[in-house]
Amino acid sequence: MSEGPLVPIFDGHNDALLRLHSNEDEGPKSFIAGGERGHLDLPRAKAGGFAGGMFACFTPSPKGAKQKILRTSGGYEEAFPPTPDIALAARTTLALAADLFRIEAFSEGQFKVARTVAEIRDCLKTGTVAATLHIEGAEAIDTDLNALEVFYQAGLRSIGPVWSRPNAFATGVPFKFPSSPDIGPGLTDAGVALVKACNRLGILIDLSHLNQKGFWDVQEHTDAPLVATHSNAHALCPVSRNLTDQQLHAIRESDGLVGLNYAICFLRDDGENKADTPLEVMLRHLDHLIEHLGEDRVGLGSDFDGATIPKAIGTVAGQQKLIQAMREHGYGEEMVEKIAYRNWLRVLEQTWGA
Repeated sequence: MSEGPLVPIFDGHNDALLRLHSNEDEGPKSFIAGGERGHLDLPRAKAGGFAGGMFACFTPSPKGAKQKILRTSGGYEEAFPPTPDIALAARTTLALAADLFRIEAFSEGQFKVARTVAEIRDCLKTGTVAATLHIEGAEAIDTDLNALEVFYQAGLRSIGPVWSRPNAFATGVPFKFPSSPDIGPGLTDAGVALVKACNRLGILIDLSHLNQKGFWDVQEHTDAPLVATHSNAHALCPVSRNLTDQQLHAIRESDGLVGLNYAICFLRDDGENKADTPLEVMLRHLDHLIEHLGEDRVGLGSDFDGATIPKAIGTVAGQQKLIQAMREHGYGEEMVEKIAYRNWLRVLEQTWGA
């Protein structure tokens, strides 16, 4: 089958800012110039039809903290990594957010930090990459939520209360296979307050790293659609990070969205991290998500620069291979466009109110 037209892609999650921050010889100008490192930069984004997405500000665990992965007979188990204190998290988050704004400033109009869906739509028309400021793990936010207000004014439009570790707001899920996401307690009182403040401001609450009790607590207290920016189907890959069919039903009922995560360890039924995993495995997850959510509530959430991606895609420049695989799998062009970007625009408009 011949290749169809290039389809713009709005991506629910990437860690490019952390990659740039973690390498001394990289930075905003190297993102614009491009190169061979990592998965995502501006030239490769343009080549792959990457129209924009959530650019995560993530604070790694404190330096020197050792992560122990225990191999079990059926998979693996990793203990919770140490949680950074608010001083480290705030310093790192500010540095990553500043790099996002520097990319915008240096890009000569090729890259824009978008704060409304109208701005994203304008970027789609002009071919400008539209970046949404996202915080993954709310350790940089004080429990009085003063920082949340300030970050919102700076452009924050999406936040994950936790990464895969506990903090003042909630408990994440450790990396564990096979495992239910039902691990640990739910939202704290501060977590409930965070949800309500995000609703008031119009900040998307990302459920991707939240444990099951926290998920249900968000459902109870939010008035916004339930969204997991980069998660897959637990029924097909029983890792703690993935969503059960019951959770998918709740997301459907809220008219929310799930972004397909490209990370191999969240795709394969054996939980292995093998780069030669075929695109058919991703299509199986898409089929399952569409079956349980409907075609209007499924998107893409690559996890570029934060995970091992199937070799068949490689980098952001190869994303149209997944688009073509969808076509060849029988998805019509309208459904392909919904998954690629239209569904994201719908749920962001419902959440942000603009």
